[in-house]
Amino acid sequence: MKDISIYFSPVDIELNAEDQTIGSTINSYKNDYFPEIEKGGIALFFVPEYRGSKSHSAIKRPENFRSFLYELCLGWEWKFPIYDLGNILPGKELTDTYYAVGQVVTELVKNNIIPIVIGGSQDLTMSLYKGYESLEQMVNICSIDNKLNLGNPDAELNSEGYLSHLLLQRPCYLFNHANIGLQTLFAKKAELDLFEKLYFDVCRLGEFNADFKKAEPHLRNSDILSIDFESIRASELRTNDYTSPNGFYADQICQIAKYAGISDKLTSVGVFNYYPEEQPGSTSFLLAQIIWYMMDGVAQRKGDFPAGSKKDYTKFIVHIDDFKEEIIFYKSNKSERWWMEVSYPGQTGSKFERHHMVPCDKDDYEKAMKNEIPDLWWKTYQKLV
Repeated sequence: MKDISIYFSPVDIELNAEDQTIGSTINSYKNDYFPEIEKGGIALFFVPEYRGSKSHSAIKRPENFRSFLYELCLGWEWKFPIYDLGNILPGKELTDTYYAVGQVVTELVKNNIIPIVIGGSQDLTMSLYKGYESLEQMVNICSIDNKLNLGNPDAELNSEGYLSHLLLQRPCYLFNHANIGLQTLFAKKAELDLFEKLYFDVCRLGEFNADFKKAEPHLRNSDILSIDFESIRASELRTNDYTSPNGFYADQICQIAKYAGISDKLTSVGVFNYYPEEQPGSTSFLLAQIIWYMMDGVAQRKGDFPAGSKKDYTKFIVHIDDFKEEIIFYKSNKSERWWMEVSYPGQTGSKFERHHMVPCDKDDYEKAMKNEIPDLWWKTYQKLV
């Protein structure tokens, strides 16, 4: 593994950690000691980079989430090492910080370590994506956000307009983008139309509130999860930095983190637009709990992504009238979760091979049984061909 310590400054926190807490076991970068990282596990780090934010570009406050996180109890089933790599040293230019985060993410993902990146403005999602470019891996991104953040590709990359820049990368390794939590009053019609043309997915906040099952397959299908703290309603955070009267409740954002962590496909996480308080408060405490639930989800992974042998799955074949393709579903005998197979004219070893098996729910199977082609099948097929 390459030396990534050059990108970090050490953790500045002193706690008398009690037994069986995260603080008692976490391997942190302190003083002159940088953790010796082995394959597997979770590594978190903070990126104090806000120059991509229009409203918080000059913020300089202590990252209070660690004082809460270290005091939380270890989960019962946690059997992986946890690292705190410290704080990324912001570069002279904003692009230098993007590069540093991308390099760190690449090295961690290559070594089967899940990076949890605490930011910083949400344009750092681009850095997570860049971390996969050198791996030449097609990826799915899921953003937990009240906006689509497409932006203008002719404008500078910023927190509210990073996705258009990502789409223009060549070669582009983005296969799918899903948004959970969109509030339509923040979405222009042209943005929604483009999402539709690209066969991207949207689960609006109202849909999520009505039925969480609508969001779960999107979380299970993501390689990269980007959580925007501004998607949480302001009453849950109680600081002047957050003003939205609508959004996710605290328990909902923790539920999202838990289900995302359970996904075998997820390999990196970013929690962005975190504006620390001057003194430890509810914002930092909630962030610590989001990280805890993410880790707890990872500990409860079932290893049931249906790759290779399908002996532990129940197979369902559905024939639809006047449609030449069979629609094949798999239900895991371990977790009772559903996947849908989308055929494509690719060769073995194709870059799309990881993406033709799509997480879905039982509703998609029931639609097919009613002679309807599920929207998810059709969208995925269009992207593959």
